[in-house]
Amino acid sequence: MSNVAIGAHLRGSKSFIHAACHAERAEEARLLHESALQIERCGLAEHMYDAASSLPLGKQRIVEIARALAADPCLLLLDEPAAGLRYMEKQALADLLRRLRDEGMGILLVEHDMDFVMGLADRVVVMEFGQKLAEGLPEDIQRNPAVLEAYLGGVE
Repeated sequence: MSNVAIGAHLRGSKSFIHAACHAERAEEARLLHESALQIERCGLAEHMYDAASSLPLGKQRIVEIARALAADPCLLLLDEPAAGLRYMEKQALADLLRRLRDEGMGILLVEHDMDFVMGLADRVVVMEFGQKLAEGLPEDIQRNPAVLEAYLGGVE
């Protein structure tokens, strides 16, 4: 829980050092409560008091998202969240991101795993060497000749 609480401390009126030293008990309790809510929101209630480092990689990624959510963002920025994850871990991450999107959370996702992206995104922007190559609905991007040429070597 303390790992996620770091995100909640960004919302506090006291400094992180103040809170870490327990100088302000009421605020610390409020921030820990917010951390617990985000851990539950992300489906990790059974790991509430486990050290993040003891969790599998997929759950560690979800802890990172819970920490970000504890700061109460209006937009969640994710850079390669599916990198290195196994299939089932990616599915759990995708389920969480869909739930957050359905709650109204804006999500900007930078990801190279196209299967992961296509199942999640409302709109896709494809970049090649820092330049926008294509933009549109996932199904349009999958048929875009410039995207197919750049990433699959063309169409036959």
